Amino acid sequence: MNIKILATLGPSSLNSETVKKMTEQGVGLFRINLSHTKLDDVESIIERIQSWTEVPICLDSEGAQIRNQDMASEFVNFKKDNVVKIHHSPVVGDSDNISFTPKNVSQQFKVGDEIRVDFNSVCLCITEIQDKYLLATVTRGGNVGSNKAADTDSDIKLSPITSKDKEAFEIGLRMGINNFSLSFTNSAEDVLQVREIIGNNSNLISKIESIKGVLNLGEILPVVDQILIDRGDLSREVSIEKIPFIQRRIISYARSKDTPVYVATNLLESMIKSASPTRAEANDVASTLLMGASGLVLAAETAIGDYPVDAVEMTNLIIKQYNRWTTESSFNDIIFQDS
Repeated sequence: MNIKILATLGPSSLNSETVKKMTEQGVGLFRINLSHTKLDDVESIIERIQSWTEVPICLDSEGAQIRNQDMASEFVNFKKDNVVKIHHSPVVGDSDNISFTPKNVSQQFKVGDEIRVDFNSVCLCITEIQDKYLLATVTRGGNVGSNKAADTDSDIKLSPITSKDKEAFEIGLRMGINNFSLSFTNSAEDVLQVREIIGNNSNLISKIESIKGVLNLGEILPVVDQILIDRGDLSREVSIEKIPFIQRRIISYARSKDTPVYVATNLLESMIKSASPTRAEANDVASTLLMGASGLVLAAETAIGDYPVDAVEMTNLIIKQYNRWTTESSFNDIIFQDS
């Protein structure tokens, strides 16, 4: 099987030398994460990547997600029991103030709602509604940086694609981009809204990262080209011990419908700071391939990690071992074959 490596570009890797080395190591698709890219920078980033490599680019949408906005420092500390203002208009956040995107999403929050920021790093409980802001009590303290994902159990209505996504996709189409990814795909209707922008001839990857997306997989698969299991955001809604078994079921079901599946999140997480992965990570990547995944996604490993090229190389080495593997492989075959 031709396993594709999708590598996210960011501060650690968005340069000529690194992109060329990752290309040599077998990256099949370079990802631009619009959640961490300013709209004004999209065109210039695409131009630079296209000048460095012929590997295709994928624009990955912000999608239907809540994020906090810019904070005053890299890590702002929220102390338990403090009262915080959640502003309806954008503010630079500090320990007493915060705001969220999409625009006006905070106006859907109600008294009693809990807003969890950055994988439960901080939890805010809404206590009072005022005209220009909400008051919330910090029920779990911690540090929060800029542009971190947030979630709530309340029923919040979000568009599947933001105005920024739409503009970025249109820029991409104008510049010859043919690969697009829809974050937080919850239904076939979400996909059809994106198809109206990118057309039916563009390659569309739907990211499955919510309970709705999992339960509506049957209607999503016929209208997309590939899916991507984002284990990180999915674990916001599903207990982490269930994620491995949901992954297996999604891959099995997608394969039965001839839909390729990418798998993302924490594949080689330790390689953000280490030149080699843990044994558990190597085993996870191999197990994911043995389940039938047709693509692997490197995110933080290549976007902000210290060893982006090494992470791609390690992924490629595991893929090579997988491609050689059969149920008849002997110990000698495995141990003494060159990597």
